[in-house]
Amino acid sequence: MALLSIQNLEVSFGLRDGPVKALQNINLELNRGDRVGIVGESGAGKSVLGFSILNLIAKPGFISNGKVLFEGEDLVHASQKRLRQIRGDRISMIFQDPMMTLNPVLTIGDQMVECLHAHKKISKKDAREVALQKLQLVQIPSPEKRLDQYPHELSGGMRQRIVIAIALIMDPDLIVADEPTTALDVTIQAEIMELLLNLCEQHNVALILVTHDLGVVAQVTERTVVMYAGRVIEQGPTDEIIKAPQHPYTQGLMNALPQNCLPGQLLNQIPGSMPNLQNIPQGCAFNPRCEFVKESCLKERPDLQSTATHDVACFKVHPERSELLSTGNGSDVKERA
Repeated sequence: MALLSIQNLEVSFGLRDGPVKALQNINLELNRGDRVGIVGESGAGKSVLGFSILNLIAKPGFISNGKVLFEGEDLVHASQKRLRQIRGDRISMIFQDPMMTLNPVLTIGDQMVECLHAHKKISKKDAREVALQKLQLVQIPSPEKRLDQYPHELSGGMRQRIVIAIALIMDPDLIVADEPTTALDVTIQAEIMELLLNLCEQHNVALILVTHDLGVVAQVTERTVVMYAGRVIEQGPTDEIIKAPQHPYTQGLMNALPQNCLPGQLLNQIPGSMPNLQNIPQGCAFNPRCEFVKESCLKERPDLQSTATHDVACFKVHPERSELLSTGNGSDVKERA
């Protein structure tokens, strides 16, 4: 049995003009120790997917279809009491901004002890000892001193290490990390990601890393899921996607990396922007920005199809499906898909 199995997940937001789908037909499986990256531009649905796993979608958002099975238990229909038992214990989350995660009026030690008391019966002395061990695990200098300090007394890198220590304090099976290095400089980013990678490998913890940075994904993850306008458009082994991206959007993300430009040269960029979820183009959502757009791309949305190395939702990669659509035989393909 998979540790986590997401099946046909759909998330909607209720607006005055009717519900808008932020996620559609998301399928993903993780086993213990797996490391998966979720990448895409802002608005692709990455963070919504991360929050959905813990059923943390705030109103007017709601999970409108599908299942999130954690060791076979559907978290979509779990009670709030059961979710509180799982959150922070079996599944932990690392948020973008540590200053939004940490309570500014409580010491680091008080916050870590509070987390332990929420999930298990333990004395304050023993809880403080566990907190100290976790700070040592994430390589915090002078950990005894840090327990009695407040978040504002620490640097950004140290705050993020403390957030990771809190995420690990209950020895979870899965960590969902939502852009964990966004607010940090490049040097600290590399240190934090190396730390997170080592901790997952040493303790066999599964990781879902939500990020827009393909460089970070290449460093940490084994599999990559590329999202666009609430859908998965490419997924497979990270090495294959980094070396040979097949969807034009993924190719655009790779070309936009700074190392792919000469010094002084303007950075490559994908023309246009992510579509408004209330006005997603007909057919392939990427078609207004795609240099390879065909007539079939304007008519019907391509589904994920397997290639020799990974899965891609693109008529350019699967021209046989595009030809069937252009000759009016798309219904036959739908029946076989």
